[in-house]
Amino acid sequence: MTTSHVLRTVHTADLTPAELITLRALLDDAFDGDFADEDFEHCLGGLHAIAYEEGGRPVAHGAVVMRRVRHAGRWLRVGYVEGVGVRAGLRRAGLGGRVMAELERVVAQAYDAGMLSASDEGAALYAARGWQVWPGRVCVLGTEGVVRLPEEEGSTFVLPGPAGQPDVEQDADLVFDWRDGDVL
Repeated sequence: MTTSHVLRTVHTADLTPAELITLRALLDDAFDGDFADEDFEHCLGGLHAIAYEEGGRPVAHGAVVMRRVRHAGRWLRVGYVEGVGVRAGLRRAGLGGRVMAELERVVAQAYDAGMLSASDEGAALYAARGWQVWPGRVCVLGTEGVVRLPEEEGSTFVLPGPAGQPDVEQDADLVFDWRDGDVL
């Protein structure tokens, strides 16, 4: 990575329609076209960490949005990480780590815990940064009640919180709030 990459943290409300279109194109590229409309919608409404190359083109992105997760008898305010991607040709140069460091800072200052669902390609980045695979059951609260999501078990990561934040008990389920598209 060169020092010409500038990192910007910005709320969705402060991004222009043109910037949102550019970010969507970046994520389509980063995910090799496998980034659905719902996936992009899940990135909106929170804070974005965006790395720009000289000239202003975004080359890396990640977002943190609030999710409610029921755990051990209480609802947690979770900083849920979405849409972490780096433009092809610039991967493995530290940009993903810079984006994640900023998102982790936000999570530590504003949420009870950090969580995310990792692709096979992204799992190594998160594990290397101290995120831990959730060892227990993962569920969602849907219209029919609590539904287990066994396909999300093994790919859901939790960021251990700083001192003073509630511990996440590994023997209690994570029950996520419902949303359209991929629930996690």
